[in-house]
Amino acid sequence: MDEVALSGMTLTAPPPQLERSVKSCEAAAEELSGLGIAQSHAEPEPLRIKAIRRRRIGRLPYERVTFEHDPLLPQSLSAEGLGGPATAAVHLFRQGDARKPWLVWVHGAGQGQPIDLIFSRARRVQDELGFNIALPVQPGHGVRRKKWPTYPNMDPIANVAGMMRAVSEVRAVVRWLRPQASAIAVSGVSMGSPVAGLVGHLEKVDAVAVYTPIFGLNAMIAAHLGRWGPSVQDTIGLLRSDTVAQVMSAIDYQSVEPSPPPDHRLIVGAWHDRMAFREPALALHDRWGGQLYWHGGSHVGHLFAGGVQAVSEKFLRGVSEQVRSRSPE
Repeated sequence: MDEVALSGMTLTAPPPQLERSVKSCEAAAEELSGLGIAQSHAEPEPLRIKAIRRRRIGRLPYERVTFEHDPLLPQSLSAEGLGGPATAAVHLFRQGDARKPWLVWVHGAGQGQPIDLIFSRARRVQDELGFNIALPVQPGHGVRRKKWPTYPNMDPIANVAGMMRAVSEVRAVVRWLRPQASAIAVSGVSMGSPVAGLVGHLEKVDAVAVYTPIFGLNAMIAAHLGRWGPSVQDTIGLLRSDTVAQVMSAIDYQSVEPSPPPDHRLIVGAWHDRMAFREPALALHDRWGGQLYWHGGSHVGHLFAGGVQAVSEKFLRGVSEQVRSRSPE
């Protein structure tokens, strides 16, 4: 299934172009590697709602919340025109006003549509497990796909800025939900895994789960560009350069640990993953500990796997049980 998806992307997209030189990345590399993760990511501004619209997909009602958000990016990224406010969005599937646990689900590349509520089994998660669900829409996806900023693309600096923006937006969502939540679990799939990992490190949450995790966005893109042939070697060289690796240090979620204890950390890898491969899940487990579950299929196929559903529900039940155990009689 992964090979079909990769072949489809190659056939439907134009050959990638070299967006910048290694030298043009040096200022960001120096600043971000010097700041480290803690100082690269500014404290998120409070979420101030711009609009709430009630929607429906099939028989599933949900709310689309939009809000203006400025991630307050480091100077070297702002100097490239990558900083400043943008209209962010989050889809909410919630029931009643009582305090409940929330699952914040960070989607992968090409996702971010309301149908993700169906793929994430939102109705079952709510009815059977008692969770409300928030699906933040990453920049360049879903209702934001035709709006600035474009993300991801072949510009390694823009990709780092885009992911830092996503992290800041999800942190703002987590802080906004906290007063109405009995617990917060953050999950991320594929391109959403670094976002979930960083949010889980920078914010106090109750559980973190990542599915088919990736090493780094630029490295993952570079790993598959060879399908276009020798014309893209310069772009591959840029994305794999030491300078770009220094830029990526600001979003290296594998260098830090989440705030929840190991028994509230879940990593789901795909044994036959041909997009991110097995190595990120193994490396992350070495760093984080927690539970590592292997899905026997592909990167794409895990979304539909019964075993993944079962381990995810068991994981969320553990969060619910913790909430009940600390509630007053």
